Amino acid sequence: MEKQKYQLEFDMKGTPVPLLWSYISSASGLKEWFADAVEIDGKHYTFYWNKQPQSATVLSMRSEVSVRWRWDDEPSRAYFELKIQVNDFTGTSTLILTDFAEPSELDDARELWTTQIDGLRTLLGC
Repeated sequence: MEKQKYQLEFDMKGTPVPLLWSYISSASGLKEWFADAVEIDGKHYTFYWNKQPQSATVLSMRSEVSVRWRWDDEPSRAYFELKIQVNDFTGTSTLILTDFAEPSELDDARELWTTQIDGLRTLLGC
């Protein structure tokens, strides 16, 4: 069965974009909330959970805006993306997550991302 695309939006309040960007694009930032360890070699990221590696390749990156990866073992065209959107009127930022999951796994995938991003929000004081 084909994976379904879904999006989640998270209010990051007044978090400065450069700070938020560092947490979603750098090895040290991603290690704080997303994975146990992260290694970056050019466009190749290796994420570690419980000492088990999982590799992803950056498909696109717009500094202080968005980063999109594809898991290296992903056979489909699926990707996951973290995008920062700033409301010009209020100055608040929103982190928009786009990912793909099997229809039977959508609820679990949403819950996992929500837990992960809540950890990031706690770190940033949101």
